[in-house]
Amino acid sequence: MPVLVQPNRAPRRRVKICGLKTPEDIAVVARSGAVYAGLVFFPKSPRNIDIPTARALALEAPVGLAKVALLVNPDDALLDAVTAEVPLDMLQLHGSETPERLSEIRARTGLPVMKALGVADAGDLSAIADYEEVADQLLIDAKPPKEAPLPGGNGLSFDWRLLEGRAWKRPWMLAGGLTPENVAEAIRLTGAQQVDVSSGVESAPGVKDPDRILAFVQSALAV
Repeated sequence: MPVLVQPNRAPRRRVKICGLKTPEDIAVVARSGAVYAGLVFFPKSPRNIDIPTARALALEAPVGLAKVALLVNPDDALLDAVTAEVPLDMLQLHGSETPERLSEIRARTGLPVMKALGVADAGDLSAIADYEEVADQLLIDAKPPKEAPLPGGNGLSFDWRLLEGRAWKRPWMLAGGLTPENVAEAIRLTGAQQVDVSSGVESAPGVKDPDRILAFVQSALAV
């Protein structure tokens, strides 16, 4: 069993575990030393949950564990429904939202917004600058294949060396194919101070593995 991070120690690096579905998921993430808990609102995902379930999970989260809603091209009706019922700390936008739409969502909800941006090669990095002025955080993820049904959570990675030495105006988080076995290497290559994982800590699609969550956080914070 991996060693738990002591709760009174503020880790320099911040970890997000995404796609939580059960109270047990919330409990292990809270114990692990992660600081973000991701709740997915996307019907095509095996991690999708409905609004009542998300509300119950968010209310289970202890103080200090930030609740992040993952949404894909949400319309105003969905935004209003989610934010009215679920106590959230941040929205993660994982679709094709424009910078203008990000600004609208920030203004409408009053919540910080993290924008996910897919990277497959160096040419994809230029688009990140378009969001620096409007997003509160950036999520640098692996770009999914064109035929992929999910915008993220596919277990794919990209060449982390593309991010070496790069900096942006906003805090950023690394995602895409991270696992307990490779997260330390990814951090060393990119300098990431924040990392995000979903499928890499699962025993089956949408089923979180407590031991892998604990191992992931331990590996990320030990670098």
